Parts: sequence; C-alpha cells; structure tokens
Amino acid sequence: MQEARQTTIDVREIEHFSALAAEWWNPAGKFGTLHKFNPVRLAYIRDHVAAHFGRDPHAVKPFAGLRLLDIGCGGGLLCEPMARLGADVVGADASETNIEVAKLHAAEGGLAIDYRATTAESLADDGEKFDVILNMEVVEHVSDVDLFIAKCGAMLKPGGLIFVATINRTLKAWGLAIIGAEYVLGWLPRGTHQYDKLVRPQELERALSAAQVAITDRTGVVYNPLADRWQRSRDMDVNYMVVGSKAP
Repeated sequence: MQEARQTTIDVREIEHFSALAAEWWNPAGKFGTLHKFNPVRLAYIRDHVAAHFGRDPHAVKPFAGLRLLDIGCGGGLLCEPMARLGADVVGADASETNIEVAKLHAAEGGLAIDYRATTAESLADDGEKFDVILNMEVVEHVSDVDLFIAKCGAMLKPGGLIFVATINRTLKAWGLAIIGAEYVLGWLPRGTHQYDKLVRPQELERALSAAQVAITDRTGVVYNPLADRWQRSRDMDVNYMVVGSKAP
C-alpha cells in the first residue's frame, strides 16, 4: 500500500481564498488591508535584500540576477513589484484561481512572471533553488508549519534570504487581528484567520533553525490610524516580520 504524501495544503484555506480571487487587485475591496500593508513589506524586503547582496536599494533594478520565489503569492501583490525591481520571479499558489488572476494582471502590465499553481513541497521535490524566498502572510494558513518551512529551507540557496510575515498567537492578536479586523472593522473577510493556527515567533524560529536558517532581523508591524498606514515597531504581539539567512 502506497504511503500518503505529506502536504502543507489546508483545503479549507484554499477554497476560502479562491472564492475571493477577483478581489485581489481592488485596493478598496476585501484585500484592501494588504494593499495598505504592501509599502512596509516592500521596504523591508528591498532594504534587507540590497544590504545582504551588496546592491544599491535606489538603483532602477537592484534585484537583477536574483531568483525569487513568492510562495502563497495570491493574486501577485508582491510578485509584480519584485519583478519591477529586476528579480527573476516565480509566484506559486495552491489556488489555480488565484494564479489565473495573477497571470492576467501581470500580462496587462507587461510583466514576465513565472506563475505556477503548485505547492512548496512540489517545488522542493523538483529541486528548485532560489536566492530569496518570500513567505508573507502564509504560514498561518498551511496545515503543517514545520514541513512548509523545511521545504522552503530546502529550496533556499546557501547564503540566500527568507522572509516571513505572520501573526503572533496572543490574546492581543486574537482581539485585534481577528475580532477587531474581521468582525468589527471588516478589514478582512470573516474567517480569514483561525487563532489556533497563528504562529509565535519562537515556534517560527525553531522551524527555521531546523531548516538551517538563522534569523538575522525581526520587527513588529503596527497600524498608525492617524497616518492611515502600517509601520515597523518593536511591538511583535500582533503582526510581525522576520528575515533569515542560510549559511553559505
């Protein structure tokens, strides 16, 4: 009898985001919060990649020559700016609907992005390798965080960087990111996050360490209502980002 293959896919999560696929590129729609979140994510990625690989962050294409994977790319909100920065981008998502939306939008913008409806484990098993891997708002939606991070680590080239953005599993996060953002303010569709699937920084650090990736920086991300924007903070109780490097 053939052994069942391990998977990081949570079918309920894929169905949830597939049903919302047409909303990805509407800044006033159901993913509007991600559009507002993008500037702080992009700056964090740009600055750390440029510093790590010795690039000028203000150059026209500072990521030229770097192969980048955005795993769980959704409709391509990060893939497109990464491609404009010069990276050779692979955007992967388990939802075929999301990938079709991403392909269409990239074509409209004249961007060459390699979009694939696939999983981290399939890419890793195929021997894919990348200089930079983005896991942005993904780990809280997979079925097996350790397996997911292990597969991403296997795809990261020695000396490469991996970015992870997610939500801490705290009562504060439950109150703000789930009850507040989904049920009170309506920033996100209800059911986007499940409290028991949120990931604490120490859990993420253990998974990355097992994948031979050492965290080199971490930051909290908070919403500034006066400026109507997200910004970095020392407060990692709710949203946070980390970057890690694989030993050369």
